[in-house]
This record gives sequence, structure tokens and C-alpha cells, in this order.
Amino acid sequence: MFQILVIDDDTVVQELLRRTLKKQGYEVTVASNGEDGVAQAQKLRPALIICDWIMPRLTGIDVCRRVKADPDLSTTQFFLLTSLGSIADRVKGLDAGADDFISKPIELNELQARVRAGLRLHQLSRDLKIAKQNLEAELAEAAEYVQSLLPDPMTEPFSIEAKFIPSRQLGGDCFDYNWLDADYLAIYLLDVAGHGLRAALPSVAVLNLLRSRTLPNIDYYKPSDVLRALNTTFQMSYQNDKYFTIWYGVYNRIDRKLVYASAGHPPAVLISQSSTSNPKVQQLKTPGMPVGMFPDAPYVDNCCDVEDLSTLYIFSDGVYEIHQPDGNIWGLEPFIDLLAAYNGGTADQLELVLRYTQKLNAKAVFDDDWSLLKVNFG
Repeated sequence: MFQILVIDDDTVVQELLRRTLKKQGYEVTVASNGEDGVAQAQKLRPALIICDWIMPRLTGIDVCRRVKADPDLSTTQFFLLTSLGSIADRVKGLDAGADDFISKPIELNELQARVRAGLRLHQLSRDLKIAKQNLEAELAEAAEYVQSLLPDPMTEPFSIEAKFIPSRQLGGDCFDYNWLDADYLAIYLLDVAGHGLRAALPSVAVLNLLRSRTLPNIDYYKPSDVLRALNTTFQMSYQNDKYFTIWYGVYNRIDRKLVYASAGHPPAVLISQSSTSNPKVQQLKTPGMPVGMFPDAPYVDNCCDVEDLSTLYIFSDGVYEIHQPDGNIWGLEPFIDLLAAYNGGTADQLELVLRYTQKLNAKAVFDDDWSLLKVNFG
């Protein structure tokens, strides 16, 4: 049964509305002033409120504003009861949040029709709210699942840690690191175009595919071979037009060599610390189109030596493509300078980098997923 709240200081109007609406099968509660009406609304959370416009102390407009500002009353329909008929008055009521008007003197057939229409909108709004809550709960479960797939921090034989802040509940970034054997460690980070569920699904698919090593006839020790196999498997034409960028490297801890290849991804940054000179900063990137764009896209490997006291940073473009209040975008080079400035510092370095970029961000949340992976070879 729908709950209707009538707010009016005129007892004759109160009784007319109460009797008429009760005959229609509705549960009706009456309040004699605006203050009591707001309190009753917060307590009952009615489907519909019919409120007189002109009342002492708290007017119908004031009541409407308070009701519409309450998230718990988001599906409640609000009707203003008024003898004011000018367009300016109606505009004022609509601006306050009123959903409809009932004119004085009250015409009962019109009243009943408007109430029925308002209750249909209330029911629709409530159904949509429930559906949204269910969807958000399912997305939260999916986000929790994606987070559970990401690797735990590693401490031996060297340390690996990461920060991942999706721009929505589900993001398109993903990363992993795992031992191919006792001496070779594979490390990669990918960024699927877009956000939300359609970006998260291919991201998880790539992670599971690489983790299980089920791509056929490839050499997982050769990054360019892995990228070619991914490009063959994840073509846009049959992946919902989704492509992704990726940086993939294989580190040999015996001879301290890192072989890597990239597919349209930002460069990884290798910083070698020295006690006698400024840190050496290398950008590690190879030419290559994002995975999924062209079936026969070529990918190549490159190799570098990893010196003592070196740290590798792998990230997505969301960490540096940050819109500034002046309309400019904070870029890659300032971000690399930031990494170099914080490199070798405190244990919470990634948190400091995150906080710095959050202060730079002109919005409450980042426009893109924020992913940063740190491998400390020292």
C-alpha cells in the first residue's frame, strides 16, 4: 500500500484529501505545518507528499527543498497544492524540486489522476534505484574479484610493490609478475582502452592467459613473441573494438639483464642510484602498435643491464595525463622527474607519488586508471 503524506494547515483541506485518498486505497498521514511535515516525511518515507504552498513559518517551497535534499526521500514525489497559477509561480515551484501541482479549488477527478501518475513515477524511480543498487553490488563484487587476481607484494630476492586506483569501480589496467623458472621473472602492465566492465573483462582475460601460459607456440622468455601472440588473439574486430597497450619484460637475475618490448605503452623507467653522482634515468620502450589494432603489427625486443641499486617503474598513462585547472595536461617528463626525486627515499614512496598526483588532479577522482608498479632490484 502506498503511503501519502498531506501537509496543510487548513483542517478542511486536510480532511478532504484524507478521505478522498483513503477511499482510493492509500495510507494517508496528515501534518498541520511544515516542520511537522518534514519530520513525518523523514520518518515515514512516503511515496507521495501533497503540501500546501502557503503556510506560516515553513512554506511549501521550503518543505520541498528540504525533502528533495534528503537522499532517503529520493523517490518521493512532491506535489504543491496552490491557488497560484502564474507561470512565474510554477517555475519557482519546479526550481525548488516540485514534481507536479494540484490547483485550488481541488477538482477530485484531477486529483486522483495526478496522484496515480505520481505514484507510477515513484514506483518506477524505486525500481530503478533498486536495480542500480543491485548493479553497484555486482560491480563491487567484480571489482573485488579483479583486485584478488592482482599479485601480492614480493620481498625476495628483491622487492616489488604496486599502487592501483581504478577511475571507476572496474578499471582497464592490469599487471602481474611471475617466475618463468628459478632465474627468470616476467613483469608486465597493460591498459585496455576505456573503463568499466567492457575494459575489465579483456584485461582479466589477458592476465589469466599469460599466467596460465596457454598461448600456443610462443617463447615466454621473448617479450616480442608474447606481444605478437596477444595481438593475434585479441584483435579488435572480435573483441568489442577493444585494444590495449602493454609493456612486457623478462628479467634474468643471474646476469642482471632485462629484455623488454612494448605495444603502444608508455616507457618503463629504470633509475640507477649512485652515491657519487646524480641518478641515471633510462626510458625503456620499443616501437609497436597497441595490441588488437592491426593483425600483422611487428614487435621488437630490446635489452639493458640492470645495475646495482636500480629501480624499475612501470605505469599506465593515467598517472601523468592529468588535467590541470588551466586546461593543460601534466605530462610524462614531469612524472619521471617526480619518480627520480622520490626514488630511494622512504618506504611509502608510491603513496607519496599518488598523493602528489592527487593534489595535481583538478577533480575528485582521476579521469583514467592510476597504475604504478615498482621493482626495486637493489
